[in-house]
Amino acid sequence: MRLSARADYALRAAIELAAATGGRHVTADQLARTQGIPGKFLEAILTQLRRGGLVRSQRGPDGGFWLARPASDISLADIIRAIDGPLVGVRGERPENLGYIGAAEPLQTVWIALRANERAILEEVTLGHIVAGELPASVRLLADNPQAWLAR
Repeated sequence: MRLSARADYALRAAIELAAATGGRHVTADQLARTQGIPGKFLEAILTQLRRGGLVRSQRGPDGGFWLARPASDISLADIIRAIDGPLVGVRGERPENLGYIGAAEPLQTVWIALRANERAILEEVTLGHIVAGELPASVRLLADNPQAWLAR
């Protein structure tokens, strides 16, 4: 899986919003400084998250951004989809819309299974899990496998 810089920045910004105590607003400048995200890039990302119904904003001296729903109701998949679209695509197509012939025919099933595995993790983990530092047991189990940490 390749995660775009845009999606990585969006996740980090959303986590910062989730960590803001008391539902207080956080400015784009604060988010950019805290996470080391280029300001103009972050503004475009926050606009996409707002259009996706994941964050809200208010202008003015008391303005800023905050989550549109509780952190426990926003999955990592929600953020990634708002920024990059569907989780798994092949040549810009959804796997269920692909057709392979001959010996390559089983590839479609592989792409569907890959998407199912990504969903199993990214839809289960919420911003609330990240902020609390308490990942679901299924995610911890996968990450505890030493093979998971090997670059290949």
